[in-house]
Amino acid sequence: HGFPPSVEEALCGVTGAQLELHYCLQALGEYFDQSHVALRNISKFFLHQALEERKAAEALMKYQQERGGHYCSKTIQKPNCDYAVGLMKALELAMVQWKTMLRYFEELYTLSVENADPHSANTIKKQFIGPKIQKIKLMGDLLTNARRLDCSQDGRNSLGDYFMDRLQKEFRTSIESESSDHCSPCPPLQECTGAAEGLKRPQRECSQHRNGIGPIYATIHCTTMLPQCNNGTRAKVKQGREGL
Repeated sequence: HGFPPSVEEALCGVTGAQLELHYCLQALGEYFDQSHVALRNISKFFLHQALEERKAAEALMKYQQERGGHYCSKTIQKPNCDYAVGLMKALELAMVQWKTMLRYFEELYTLSVENADPHSANTIKKQFIGPKIQKIKLMGDLLTNARRLDCSQDGRNSLGDYFMDRLQKEFRTSIESESSDHCSPCPPLQECTGAAEGLKRPQRECSQHRNGIGPIYATIHCTTMLPQCNNGTRAKVKQGREGL
């Protein structure tokens, strides 16, 4: 099974974006742990999500290695989270970040189908797209509750923030069993059967009336440019890979 260079390059870009998401969520977790904020459960929630995103990035790099490629390193930008001072803004930022990553993975899935790479398409769909949709659903529920409790948007803790931190199940419950959907080892290459044409391209929908924040998850198929490596050039293909 060949590894199309365009898919390898796109995987590099998406992996870099995944690492940037990890740093953004980690920054949010550290913010809520500061003494003047002191929302410990919310802090643990974001730090746990950051850990899961880092594991997803590591799973992408491992998959590239299994296919004979390698990760082309890129400069990871400092997370732009300075304005997310307040629970509402932090939740909205996380929602936007996860929707962006979902679009990246959907574009990567489409690219894999177009390049007759059914193994990459199946891996992206099962191990990465599904978990991102679940996270967006979760953030939609949290945002709904935060609006009902009139949580703060200016960094000054409100009673709603306190209630969310102490009473919201997703914040106060320690997640012991980490999700393995996108972190489990990728299936061996020989397990991939069938032709690429058996995989369906996702329909491209871009609803103009959406506000970008609401809990609309299943219809996000807006065309987006996949992130690229440092200079936008194709990832270098390991020598001798053609002979594999």
